Parts: sequence; C-alpha cells; structure tokens
Amino acid sequence: MDLQKIRYFLVLAEELHFWRTAERVFISQSSLSRHMQALEEELGIRLLERDKRNVKLTDAGKFLQQQWRVKVRELDHIQSQAKKISEGEAGGVSITYPGSIAFKFLPLFLDNLNSKLPNLKIELTEPNDENHEKLLLDYKADLAFGRDRITNSSIETYKLYAEPVCLIVPKAHWLTQENFVSLKDLQSERFILSGLHQKTFFASFLRNLFYNYDFEPQVLIESDFGGMILSLVSKGLGITILPSSFSYAKAENVRFIELDEEIGLYMNWRKNELNKAIERVVECGKETAMLYSEM
Repeated sequence: MDLQKIRYFLVLAEELHFWRTAERVFISQSSLSRHMQALEEELGIRLLERDKRNVKLTDAGKFLQQQWRVKVRELDHIQSQAKKISEGEAGGVSITYPGSIAFKFLPLFLDNLNSKLPNLKIELTEPNDENHEKLLLDYKADLAFGRDRITNSSIETYKLYAEPVCLIVPKAHWLTQENFVSLKDLQSERFILSGLHQKTFFASFLRNLFYNYDFEPQVLIESDFGGMILSLVSKGLGITILPSSFSYAKAENVRFIELDEEIGLYMNWRKNELNKAIERVVECGKETAMLYSEM
C-alpha cells in the first residue's frame, strides 16, 4: 500500500474539499482524484461519498481516518528518530564511570552533552569491580570513563586529564600538607581503602604506591565506594587515599593532602562504532575535559 496515498487521504478527510486538498499537497485536483480512486480499489473499500460540491467520509473512511492518523504520526516519529540516530543526534548511549568523577566532571559532561544532544538517552553505570574492556567488547557499554588506558586493538582510548592523588584525613588529624613527609610516617594509622587484593586499576595503583614507599598500611575497613570511604573518614574512623576529584564532594570534617602522585582519567570506546552518536559524545567528552582543566 502506498503511504503517500494514505497521507493524501488524511488531508482530504480533514479538508473534505478536493481543490483545497490539492493545493495543500501540491498536486493537481485530477491527480488527487486518481490517487483516491486507486486507494479505494486497492482496499476494496469505499472511503468517500462525493458529488459535484461535497465530499463526505463513509463509516469505513471515518474508521480508517482515525486509525491511519495515529499510525502515520507514529511512523513519522519513528522516521524522525531514525534520522536523528543516523545523524548522531538521538538514540541511546551506555556509559560507565568511576565514582570519583561523579561530583564534578561527570555532571559537567552530562550538562554539556544535554545541551548538544537533548534527545540522546543516556544510561549510567558505576561498575564495582568490572573490566571496562570486557564491558565495551561485549556491547554492555558504549563509552567507558576509567582510570586506566585500555590497550586493545578494537578500542580507542583518549586521556582526558590527570589529577593529584591525595591523603584524606579528618580535620582534627595531626597531619597537614605542611608537615607531611612520607607515608612511612603513617605506620600506626588506620586506613580505609579499596580492597588491595582486587584487580581494579586503582587497587593496583595503591599496591604500587605502597611498594614504592616500602610501606604496608594497617587497613581497618575495605570498601569499593569512594563516597562511603569519604564519609567514614569524616567520622574519624581512619584515613584514606583517593583521587583529588573527591574534594568536589564537599564532605565535611576532612582535609585533602596532595601526594607527589597523579592519576589519569581516560575515555574508551569501540573502534568502527556504527552508532554515530558515539562520535559526538566523544567530542563532547574532550571539550568537557578542557573546561574542567580550566576550572
């Protein structure tokens, strides 16, 4: 069935006048009449009652007008969405991220993304101890913000920025930026850390950090959630080491002491991605990183 004939019919059903309808759809009146006759013959249904002056819908015509109006509107919406997806303006993107960027960079990125692609549906996931590389390759994520560069020939990676790693202590603690010398001075301190036995990048980073300082921390509490760790430090239950971006959480009763160490934030995505929205999301990530670094 010719969709264009249905569109002509819907306009005619609204106007109930061949000449006005022909003007609206930019065809001749005789062509419109032939299209309507062909539509009725194809359906085997009389849609219109017409004489020299008037056009009326039959009961079958009224029914099809109601049904087709809804279906054509839905079809137009589907086609519009498909075009937006093709142009990278809509569709859906699944994004994974580390909790440390949830307080500043991620909201800034999402605000920037929403201003450029307001129709894009975004699914956010903060993996606990997941492999970002596997999530991307298994199509469970489209874009992965992470602390490590993924070295896989099927994945593109881009370093967004680097930031200091900090000791975080309660405000009443004796340690300050001015009197800090070495981690070895903290042998008697109780630490709250991400599990050092885990295979995550940050756990590996901490193991290397302690190894370089020839220091074995006394770990009181283990948690994979930086926000929880920060809350426990603010209660005076111990001290921790986290990326400086956690300072944007504005937790009360804590002090950040920068170490002579940095950690990066990388953006990772699949090569040769068919979802064109990803390319625009990646560009938005790069732009946001520049804004973030200037703050």
